[in-house]
Amino acid sequence: MTHTTPDEKQALRRELKRRRKALTAKQQRQAARSLCQRLRRQPEIRRAKRISLYLPIHGEIDPTPLIAWLRQRHTTIYLPVLRPFSANSLWFVRYDQHTPMVKNRFGIAEPCPRFAAHRGHRLPAWALDTLIVPLVGFDQQANRMGMGGGFYDRSLAFMRRPGPAPALIGVAHACQQVDQLPLEPWDIPLTAVVSDQATVRPIKKG
Repeated sequence: MTHTTPDEKQALRRELKRRRKALTAKQQRQAARSLCQRLRRQPEIRRAKRISLYLPIHGEIDPTPLIAWLRQRHTTIYLPVLRPFSANSLWFVRYDQHTPMVKNRFGIAEPCPRFAAHRGHRLPAWALDTLIVPLVGFDQQANRMGMGGGFYDRSLAFMRRPGPAPALIGVAHACQQVDQLPLEPWDIPLTAVVSDQATVRPIKKG
């Protein structure tokens, strides 16, 4: 699937979103528990002091059962927030039980703008140790298909240049895996993809 038209890519994205939304509430809860058991074993998560995760919508696998374990380890948790006055990019804002929350234009809960705008409450992506990122699809080389908005690709574009960079852990339901995804020049490679059934890491070339 290396040469894929935009229509074919959109059709694949729709099919993969349909698969995850077809899961029952019980299947979602079981998948979240299994996912978080696997995440706790990942070295990039065990050693992280500053980690970003997301709050799920539309059938995305739920990484939030990991939060209590992270807090026990004194790991600071951040959430992606739509960056104001900037096209499709993200801030990463500290999150705990006292963080004031609002819903953004996509209906996703995020720290409120006044809280997020405070410099002491947010970090640039390069200063995070690990990001847990949602995805629509993944393949056996840990390539990621996102929602199509390019939020993470734009926010992580610095990773194409030398310098400090976080580990990127994609998370998904196992049913979102395909044999091979079409790749775009702007796609940012993942460190690994963790699903409720397996961990997939890219095979290093050379």
